[in-house]
Amino acid sequence: MNAGSVSDYIVVAIDGPAASGKSSVARAVARRLRYLYVDTGAMYRAVAWHAVQNGVATADAAQVAALIEHAEICCGISEDRSTIRIGGLDPTPHLLEESVNANVSNIAAVPEVRRRLVELQRGYALERALVMEGRDIGSAVFPDTPFKFYIDASAEVRALRRQRQGLHDPIASRDRQDSSRRSSPLIIAEDAHVIDSSHLTIDGVVGEIIGRLKMKGLSVAE
Repeated sequence: MNAGSVSDYIVVAIDGPAASGKSSVARAVARRLRYLYVDTGAMYRAVAWHAVQNGVATADAAQVAALIEHAEICCGISEDRSTIRIGGLDPTPHLLEESVNANVSNIAAVPEVRRRLVELQRGYALERALVMEGRDIGSAVFPDTPFKFYIDASAEVRALRRQRQGLHDPIASRDRQDSSRRSSPLIIAEDAHVIDSSHLTIDGVVGEIIGRLKMKGLSVAE
């Protein structure tokens, strides 16, 4: 897959904090539109896993930068979903491990990591129309796409969702790390449509997104 900086295809950007529901929503929207689904969080988690496997202290930005400079990262497509291999290995079974969860925010804060992964993320838009979810898609990766959404939920609801996923990272701490990092912090793009998913079903959020896309002139198959 060729990396690039200009989208040749339609990009629907879905951003939001941890446990806001954006991943489930993005997958459902991609199925509805028959677009490629790209999970950028999995890419950062893959790098976190690679760092842990190699004994890299993720709080040391210089060590992480050196790791990413030499890392062999291969992004691809399988059954309308993005895939990633790093160091020749598939990290997918390990992406929700506690060691990864504890280190991914440190990894995502390193500018060299973001530059490398953003280049790969933009490359997907040279291949297919896509729904991409993350924390900086509408604000940094594809700031020019007219199709931007920000999915949020109350801290209490998100904490409960994390517990149901078997994850125990403090939501407030994660939010603080993601929002205060210098490189591409979690922000709401000025032209993003914000949806509070606290009391909505996945279908309800998807329906709102599809409705907004139609209003913006995007053709959606019924």
